[in-house]
Amino acid sequence: MAIHSIHDTATLNNGVEMPWFGLGVFKAPNDQELVDAILTAFDAGYRHIDTAMIYHNEQAVGRAIAEAKLAREEVFITTKLWNDDARTGAVAQAVDASLQRLGLDYVDLYLVHWPVEPILATWEKMQKLYEQGKARAIGVSNFHVRHLDLLLDKADVPPAVNQCEFHPYLQQPDLRLHCLEKNVQFEAWTPIMRGAANDEPVLQDLAGKYRKTPVQVVLRWDLQHGVATIPKSVHADRIRSNADVFDFELADEDMAAIDRLHKPKRYGPDPDNFSF
Repeated sequence: MAIHSIHDTATLNNGVEMPWFGLGVFKAPNDQELVDAILTAFDAGYRHIDTAMIYHNEQAVGRAIAEAKLAREEVFITTKLWNDDARTGAVAQAVDASLQRLGLDYVDLYLVHWPVEPILATWEKMQKLYEQGKARAIGVSNFHVRHLDLLLDKADVPPAVNQCEFHPYLQQPDLRLHCLEKNVQFEAWTPIMRGAANDEPVLQDLAGKYRKTPVQVVLRWDLQHGVATIPKSVHADRIRSNADVFDFELADEDMAAIDRLHKPKRYGPDPDNFSF
């Protein structure tokens, strides 16, 4: 896929443009370190920041947005509905609280964080906040095919994005193909396997070939598969390095070599077996 700039965007199924590449802030602290990291990312060209209520750092994300003084339409902000609020039906209250912490009138993408019941009732409330303009797009995270189909069969507004664990060891080919067929943008979390990308021999070899790091090779592989990606870091050098993936392209045989690394191995919870 021809993605040659950090400013390139994927067109979601409702016409909204989402940057292919962004900064994830999972487990990043709600303090000046995160504010500085986001400002570094903005300086490096990032315009997509991915947070969630349960990360407890929306306020810091909001501070960074305010300090950056970028035009609101220049940044793409994702946050997520936590499971407790989905279970109790407090969707409207949850998004309002997130907006208040972020200091925003709307988010660009609001995701159902995990497939907890009642899925259909939650989605009805998600559609209402979308109609009210509190989110420019709505989607899901960690939804398997059966979860997606439940929504797609009933929804007036189909999910625009499905954000899932995705990396060379867990490629979820059936789910990715299903998302492609249903025009739901697939997005990767934990793309660099919590740092394990650096220890994989195949990725090390390809890094030498392309004069890149193993992490950069993985992130480029994501993009060439049409997968949006949001690597997490609070370190300025890694934030800049992660974004240095737009000046090379992996050959078909090298894409295939990474494809063959599929195990599958999860670093996060299984959406069919979690207890939170």
